[in-house]
Amino acid sequence: METRAPYAVIGFFVLAAIVAVFGFVYWLNNVGGIGERTTYRVRFEHSVAGMLNGAAVLFNGIRVGEVTNLQLGTDDPNEIIATIAVAPATPIRADTQAGIDFQGLTGVAVVSLSGGTGSAPVVSKDGRPPLIKADPMAWQTMTQAARTVMQRLDTVITDNADNLRGTIASLNTFAQALARNSDRIDGIVVGLERMTGGGPAAAPPVSYDLTAPRDFPPATAKKSGTLVVPEPTALLAFDTQKLLIQPSAPDDPSFARAQWSDNVPKLIQSKVIQAFENAGYVESVSRPVDGLESDYQLLLDIRSFRISTSGEASAEVELGAKIMGKDGKIVASRSFRKVVPAQLTDAASAVSAFDKAFGAVVTELVTWAAGAI
Repeated sequence: METRAPYAVIGFFVLAAIVAVFGFVYWLNNVGGIGERTTYRVRFEHSVAGMLNGAAVLFNGIRVGEVTNLQLGTDDPNEIIATIAVAPATPIRADTQAGIDFQGLTGVAVVSLSGGTGSAPVVSKDGRPPLIKADPMAWQTMTQAARTVMQRLDTVITDNADNLRGTIASLNTFAQALARNSDRIDGIVVGLERMTGGGPAAAPPVSYDLTAPRDFPPATAKKSGTLVVPEPTALLAFDTQKLLIQPSAPDDPSFARAQWSDNVPKLIQSKVIQAFENAGYVESVSRPVDGLESDYQLLLDIRSFRISTSGEASAEVELGAKIMGKDGKIVASRSFRKVVPAQLTDAASAVSAFDKAFGAVVTELVTWAAGAI
C-alpha cells in the first residue's frame, strides 16, 4: 500500500514559518531596538569607568538608545568619545546636556541626556555624527565627590588647627567651671522655675495657732472700766507669719512649710484679748475702736518670739507691757519672759514649745495687769 505525503499540511507549516520569520524581523527593526537610529558622539573629558558598549542612553530618565562604541581621543589622553544611537524622535538640541548616571545595585554606568531649549537640532560640521560635549563634572562619582570634599575639609582643619585647639581648650575650661558650680546652677534653675511658674507645684503651707490660757486664779472683784489692747509693736524680724528660728532651721521639710495663722503682732493681740476675757478680771476688753473712750490701754512690745538653736534648742517669748491711763500717763510697766526647751524633730514640736512659753507669759501678764488697774 503506497503512503501519500500530506502535502497540504507541510505547505501550511512552511508558510507559517515564513510569516513568523518576517514578523520577527519586523519586530526586531521597529520594537526590539535595531530600528532606525540617529547617531551622535558624546565627548567626555575624564574617566567613564563602568560604561560598556550596549549601555543604555536615557533622555530625561527614558531609555531612547544605547552606546554603540567607546574610544579614546586622539589629541587628548583624557578625552573619551562615546558613540550613541538614539531614536530619531529624541529631541536632542544644541544645548542638550550629557552626563553619566549609575543604575542598579551594581552601579551600571549609562549616558544621561537632559535639557535643551533651542529649536535647532545638533548638526555635524565635518561629516561625522554630531558632537555633544558632556558636563566636565560628569565623570565624578559619589565616591570621588566625597573624597574631594574630605580633602577640602582636611585642608580647612589643618589651616585652622591653632584656633580649633584654643576653642577646645576654652570649652574644657567652661565645662570644668560648670562642674565646680553645679550646685549654684541647680539653685538658679530652681529659682527661675519658681519665678516663671514652672517646675513641680510647691506643697501648701501648714498654719499653726497659739492657745489663749484659760486657767487663772479666781478674781476677788471684777475691775470696772474699759481696757483696750492695741496691736503690739515689734521689730521687722518678728512682724511675720514665719516661725522664726535662729540662727538656722533644722533640715526637716516641715519647717519650710510651717507658718502662723496670722502675722505675729496681730496673733498676739488677739490671744491676749481672749485671755483677758477667759480670766474675767476686767469688765470690758477690746481692740481700739473709733469713738470708744477707754479707761486704760495695754501697750505691748514684742521683744522676742523665736526658737533659738544656739546650744540647747528652746522657745523664747518676751513681751514688754505698759498700762496707760485715760490721762495719758503710764500707770505701770513690766517685761515678761519665758524660755521653754523645744524638740526640733518637726515643726509641730517646735510650735508646742512656743505655745507653752506664750501661755506662761500671757498668764503672768493678765494677772499683773488686772492688779495694776
